[in-house]
Amino acid sequence: MASPITTHVLDTQAGRPAKGVPVQLYRKEQSEWVAIADGVTNDDGRIADWLDGQPRVAGTYRIRFDTDAYYAAKGERCFYPEVQIDFRIEHSDQHYHVPLLLAAHGFSTYRGS
Repeated sequence: MASPITTHVLDTQAGRPAKGVPVQLYRKEQSEWVAIADGVTNDDGRIADWLDGQPRVAGTYRIRFDTDAYYAAKGERCFYPEVQIDFRIEHSDQHYHVPLLLAAHGFSTYRGS
């Protein structure tokens, strides 16, 4: 079974997938953010194997992208040392894909499919 939460990072400045971005996934429990998974984007800029069979749970989630580490590995600097995206899962039977379009001085996201 595919993970219910996936991400894809595209380096729009370089025009290719962002390989090697450290990424953490959190779920909000009460008023605390609890880390539930982490990974590094693959050659295609994706993380598709989070949660390793954990059930889909409705709630609020956060994905944290370590963009500073990604750009440092390329010998570059960036304006945003990290990008955090908070989102809500309301239907635990659906897949949630959260892409990040990244450049050294900007970023964008949307709910993907």
